[in-house]
Amino acid sequence: MAAKLRKGDKVIVLSGKDKGKTGSISSVDPKSGKAIVDGVKIAIRATRQTQTSQGGRIPKAMPIDLSNLALVDANGKATRVGFKIEGDKKVRFAKTTGDVIDA
Repeated sequence: MAAKLRKGDKVIVLSGKDKGKTGSISSVDPKSGKAIVDGVKIAIRATRQTQTSQGGRIPKAMPIDLSNLALVDANGKATRVGFKIEGDKKVRFAKTTGDVIDA
């Protein structure tokens, strides 16, 4: 199945303690159905000091389920993603506006 949400997409959180926050997807794990969004679902992790990095309490973005994310359209609202064929390419489009997401 084609990925409706991809790395670099601007998304909004639909449910959970971070409901309403927006951010950009930094990585997607399609096998587990989760994504890491910058600035959303931040947890503090204690890490040991190494030669290259300082130890201590480090904020880290945790994975969030793809079902709790929605793409942000040109108007800044949440939208569902559809697929259509343009020419000989399969492209994603926003269901609310009908705009093509990736050219």
